[in-house]
Amino acid sequence: MAAKKILLADDEPDVLSVLAKKLTASGFEVLALSEGKDINARVKEFKPDLLILDIVMPDMDGYAVGILLRRDQATKNTPIIFMTGKELEFSGMIKQARELGRCDCINKPCTFEELLQKVKDALG
Repeated sequence: MAAKKILLADDEPDVLSVLAKKLTASGFEVLALSEGKDINARVKEFKPDLLILDIVMPDMDGYAVGILLRRDQATKNTPIIFMTGKELEFSGMIKQARELGRCDCINKPCTFEELLQKVKDALG
């Protein structure tokens, strides 16, 4: 069986590198991107089973990317996990993610085990 594909986007190089290595070591095929504006085009090529998107990125935030992906027939049902260093309830991210559907959220920093559990839940 082919490895599940995860598109990972975060503008923090250290976070991106560590998560990409750990997800790859856990058996996933990972495409790591540092800019939100690249995601939409790369999704069409890579065809991920899951997206993990940092909310706060300088060029295009993860939530805006999520909205674009939900409008596209090819990605409207692809699960998304949003990550943020902000407090989830305070930022309103949980409410926004629920409105998009098939989305989950996680605070940074988190343990890799916490993220991996959310990945497994999302991929069902």
